[in-house]
Amino acid sequence: MTDPANTIAFQGEPGAYSDLACRTACPDMATLPCDTFEDTFAAVGEGRAAKAMIAIDNSVAGRVADVHHLMPESGLHIVGEHFQRVVHHLLAPKGATLQTLKTVHSHVHALPQCRKLIRELGLKAVVHADTAGAAADVAKRGDPTQAAIASELAGQIYGLVSLRADIADNPNNTTRFVIMQREPYDPDPAAGQVLTSFVFRVRSVPAALYKALGGFATNGVNIVKLESYMIDAWFTVAQFYAEIEGHPDQRSVRLAMEELGFFSREVKILGVYSANPFRQGGGR
Repeated sequence: MTDPANTIAFQGEPGAYSDLACRTACPDMATLPCDTFEDTFAAVGEGRAAKAMIAIDNSVAGRVADVHHLMPESGLHIVGEHFQRVVHHLLAPKGATLQTLKTVHSHVHALPQCRKLIRELGLKAVVHADTAGAAADVAKRGDPTQAAIASELAGQIYGLVSLRADIADNPNNTTRFVIMQREPYDPDPAAGQVLTSFVFRVRSVPAALYKALGGFATNGVNIVKLESYMIDAWFTVAQFYAEIEGHPDQRSVRLAMEELGFFSREVKILGVYSANPFRQGGGR
């Protein structure tokens, strides 16, 4: 049994890129695999883990589905961010070679990210729920004609051999994660760049979004991320997920948030946290 206070939960099978992100960002913590994002949030809310590593978007595939809907209702707070480079490996059972392969298994996003190699080898692509699950299935089959596209960590866990490393078409494939926990974090803005994440809904009136965001422009607050998604069955209510540079206690941010609140139905801060050095090129 692992200590929940020293455990970080993630969505996916052991060896998934979320697992790798946990081990990279929090190397002293045990990792807890969960079937769904809901299960991952629940693991923290119920005290089975202290933190959750949540994939939020990918530089190639874009936004991770469902996460923006689930985060506001999770009861958890964003306390950090992590950028994980995605290095795909072509994994196969021992004894397999590039010449014996006929089929490759992986996640629906990972397969098109490796089109060139799949075409070069003439492989049939088979979609799986996730990359690590594909690796586990290939290991279980032990068939030298079957391969998986997954992380090096997945190969180590399931006893597969890497026949080709770093096989993605785009060498800059990176996934951004947020780290969440039950208690909020209050970083010192004097110690470095701070980000604030929040969601809001605008009133259903002309130019509402323009007016709601005007305070950030007039107060010199940089919006680094803004996304919208529908939250009703009639496609009439949009919720926005935003990230800004700055701390809510800073005067410029406070004034901008006050103006946002005036033109919005609801504003909910999801977390205040230190920006990862990757943003300044430290992760490249």
